[in-house]
Amino acid sequence: MRDKQAGILTEDESGYTFKYDVEFLRSKDAEPVSLTLPLSECVYRSSVLFPFFDGLIPEGWLLDIAERNWKISARDRMSLLLACCKDCIGAVGVVPLNEGED
Repeated sequence: MRDKQAGILTEDESGYTFKYDVEFLRSKDAEPVSLTLPLSECVYRSSVLFPFFDGLIPEGWLLDIAERNWKISARDRMSLLLACCKDCIGAVGVVPLNEGED
């Protein structure tokens, strides 16, 4: 969020988890990435991609281009998120963990 790591979003066989970064939570300018994911040290869990993150994925013809160029299924929401949402409109971007590490 605003070029700072706000948290980590993961996917496994049971669904998705999102956890805020402890340093981010302690910063004076911490704000939630979404109203549906308020600042908290708890781990958020969902069987489907959280609506906020799903809403970052392009739709329509732009989604068609992403599917065709990267050969990603429209049902593979995490792969689409990672491929298309590094530099989104707004304060939040999504980057693979290895790209965001120092």
